[in-house]
Amino acid sequence: MKNSLENTSVMRLCLLLLCIFISPPNYAHLPHGHCFHDSQILGSQQHYLLTGTVTDSYGPLPGVHVLIKGTDAGTFTNTKGNYSITVKGSETLVYSYLGYQTMELPILGRTTMEVELLSEVTELQEVEVNAGYYTVKERERTGSISRVTAEEIELQPIVSPLEALQGRMAGVEVVQSSGVSGNAPTIRIRGRNSLRDEGNYPLYIIDGVPINSAPIEEYQNIFQNGWDPLSTLNVSNIESIEVLKDADATSIYGSRGANGVVLITTKKGTGYNQKTQVETRWYSGFAQVGRKMEILNTEQYINMRRAALANAGREPNPDNDWDLLLWDTDRYTDWPEELLGGIANITDINVSTSGGNATTYFRLGGSYHKEGTVFPISNSYNKVTAAINLGHTSENQKLAINLSVNYGVDKSEASGVHSLVQKAYQLPPNAPPLYNEDHSLHWEEWKYSSVYDNPLAAQRSIANGQGNNLLANLGLSYNLFPGLSVKTNLGYTFNIRATKTKNPNTIVAPQLREDIKHVGAQNYQKRLTWIVEPQLNYRSTIGKGNVDALLGVTFQQNESDGFGIRGEGYVSETLIGYMPAAEVYNTYGEGRYVQYNYNAVYGRFGYNWQKKYFFNLTGRRDGSSRFGPDKRFANFWAAGFAWIFTEEPILKQNFPFLSFGKLRGSYGTTGSDQIGDYQFLDAYEATPGPNGLYPTQLFNGDFAWEENKKIETALEMGLLNDRITFEVSWYRNRSSNQLVGYPLPAITGFTSVQANLPATVENRGWELELATSNIRSTDFHWQTFFNISIPRNTLLRFPGLDQTAYANVFREGYPINIRLLYQYTGTDPDTGLFQVMDVNGDGTFDYQDRTVIKEMGRKYFGGISNNVSYMGIGLSFLWEFVKQDAPKPFVFGHAPGDPYNRHVDDYNEWEDGDLYIESSLVAKRAYNLDQQSDRSIIDASFLRLRTLSLSYDLPKVVLKNTGIKNFRIFCSAQNLFTISPYPGFNLDSPSNTSLPPLRMITTGLQLNF
Repeated sequence: MKNSLENTSVMRLCLLLLCIFISPPNYAHLPHGHCFHDSQILGSQQHYLLTGTVTDSYGPLPGVHVLIKGTDAGTFTNTKGNYSITVKGSETLVYSYLGYQTMELPILGRTTMEVELLSEVTELQEVEVNAGYYTVKERERTGSISRVTAEEIELQPIVSPLEALQGRMAGVEVVQSSGVSGNAPTIRIRGRNSLRDEGNYPLYIIDGVPINSAPIEEYQNIFQNGWDPLSTLNVSNIESIEVLKDADATSIYGSRGANGVVLITTKKGTGYNQKTQVETRWYSGFAQVGRKMEILNTEQYINMRRAALANAGREPNPDNDWDLLLWDTDRYTDWPEELLGGIANITDINVSTSGGNATTYFRLGGSYHKEGTVFPISNSYNKVTAAINLGHTSENQKLAINLSVNYGVDKSEASGVHSLVQKAYQLPPNAPPLYNEDHSLHWEEWKYSSVYDNPLAAQRSIANGQGNNLLANLGLSYNLFPGLSVKTNLGYTFNIRATKTKNPNTIVAPQLREDIKHVGAQNYQKRLTWIVEPQLNYRSTIGKGNVDALLGVTFQQNESDGFGIRGEGYVSETLIGYMPAAEVYNTYGEGRYVQYNYNAVYGRFGYNWQKKYFFNLTGRRDGSSRFGPDKRFANFWAAGFAWIFTEEPILKQNFPFLSFGKLRGSYGTTGSDQIGDYQFLDAYEATPGPNGLYPTQLFNGDFAWEENKKIETALEMGLLNDRITFEVSWYRNRSSNQLVGYPLPAITGFTSVQANLPATVENRGWELELATSNIRSTDFHWQTFFNISIPRNTLLRFPGLDQTAYANVFREGYPINIRLLYQYTGTDPDTGLFQVMDVNGDGTFDYQDRTVIKEMGRKYFGGISNNVSYMGIGLSFLWEFVKQDAPKPFVFGHAPGDPYNRHVDDYNEWEDGDLYIESSLVAKRAYNLDQQSDRSIIDASFLRLRTLSLSYDLPKVVLKNTGIKNFRIFCSAQNLFTISPYPGFNLDSPSNTSLPPLRMITTGLQLNF
């Protein structure tokens, strides 16, 4: 009863009135947040002096603003929490204090009002968290659910909403491997469960509708990880993102939740009986490469090249050493600055309107986002989105309808993106200029090189991509009887991605164009999903506890189609891409229609006893068309328990500083069917000649679901009226019955068949989340949030590993993200060349000699953020930290002495006598072995200022009579700077040569009408 009184203003007022008329004048036993004493009751219209005291659970509160509602008359409490104000008995007082819940109380003729305010931090325990098929209060959840809200997302200059999770959630690893907008980030929730990369995607659900989380394939390799399926979402239209991690939270999704669930909820109307409101937001700024490697200048480069030739005992020749004989050895170009040093402009505009009456609400919104490029060639990214949300409740409160529609279109133009990054660091510093005096591309000097051409030649190779994404959801619910309701969720998604690529022969030197034809290609990918989920919900009170149960059915169908066409031999560059004009054309890619059917029955039974003990049982029976007839169905379940021990009387009496405490745990199973469709069937393809077929896939109707068993225990605590809160969790996930390609003897005509192998992958670890309210005063508020994850991944068992194709990839007892390396033994005292150990002494170097095992994954990661506010000024910033090892920068894969630039550290080692260089095959082989030894693995940890935001809200007094409710000026930054010992430029994905995440700085305005 107390909790409901604290959170329902209507019941507060009812109880207050009841106390006034039944038992005046003593109100000492009213719950917190209510006045509890008066000396006398005066008339409602006469003015008189009212006095009182404002406290919290620890004593008097100075600086509380006491305002007469509807007027500008007010006062503040003094250092002892006392106040006095002239009032009428019919007026209402509003008590407000930063960090506490605002309270409105009618005076009702009293002369003394003493109030105890509740910390707004405790409201966190009452927040409704989206658990997918149901919602649960934060304090009552039994599963592991992390959450970020619109305030943390909407002002960030990002394209993918997943980028907003970086450094903010324990157990959630988001890697933005490329700075090219639209490229899919990689997300892992509590590690890798499958041996296959494509078997580790989480489930994405947007407003109740699941979407395919696998990146959209791009056969032209514009995007290194493929297109992001979330790129067409409007980040400013997102209300919250919840990530479900443990079995209790994910098992209700069965096989789809094996790798965790990402729930995205879009914004809805402002609520019932609200005037129409308009919100506009605009920001503009720029992006640039924030981290570059230090490479050799011309003098250093020439010195190393000549020394390498001298050590090899040969003179330079034009065929191999054009950089020394044919290029100007005094020329210097800073190629990273020349090719990657541009400024990419960013513009974002967002407009929305919302409102409602007693039964209906609405929200309409749209946005436009545009980004340029840092490359000196034409690249751009544009996105336009629109969203509508409508809700209606019948007057008798029985029927509720909600419609949510999101539509987005994004376009990109990319030209030679990946090659430019690598060339920027490999080109000799004395390479020829890019342009002639007339600003045409320079070719003459480049023709001498057998490995280079003009880097900007790729600007004529243009790939234009466009994505169209529609996501719609209709929710219907009807209350049959008190506590019993029926609900139906209808969802539909339609995603099309089309790319057109033009490769004219002008991308090569003029003297080579005669033998090269114009080439054009078109690529098309389509994804369609519909889902129908009827559901029964039941809520009731049994004894001193409450029951919350549901039963539902899922009918889901996915369709996908894709093909590519490549044509060549166009007579004119203007005709490139028009396939009938090609001399010859052929198809590539899948080129086939695929349908996936998924059905399930699921249920949940939740019970809490006295708001103190909580039990949660979930179960699901899944059916998937990806398995053979006898293996299509499987059962998954989970049980969760929580005990709020601070509700025990003995703790309340003896530990007043302990405001909240909960123990929880869960155990259950999920599964996975993340394999290709129709993998259990025989498959054939047509032969090039007429009337012929040849087999491409063997039948195996016995392979079945992967199974993931999850266990977790956690402790949640709140101290000093929740001024300090923390949650520490331990988890262990074991994924077995791994779906992989089982190797077959070549005599069968096939190299493998899809099968289950008895391999078990374990992910375990610790997670800690800490929140503190450091300072709470009238004008100043400072909060800190910290999280850290310490994951451990192990391949527990893999019988027969040596007989599979994974023999040189995995090792039992080690993580699955390892590298097998040679043991570095130093340099040969006679030759000066690098040496590695020949373990078996057979004179050759192969995987039998790779006895050193190094883990490449993150050993721990997390973030620390701070939110500070003072007199309308807001400052927030997030530091992200990662502990990891990685290979030396991949871009320097060539041996020192070759005609490629180097990191300056190599020059320093050479000058100090620690690095021997020689331009010979023997030296190159020695260097390649060194690159595959434990010497090549170095520390790639980093500390990054991931986000920084500064804002100012104009005072209400200034905005009075303008019609503007809120006017905010803000400045935001992403990836401002990074501290790391790693010499490479891409710390998020050190082994890649893709563009690193960019530093972005934007400024903007937000107006609410």
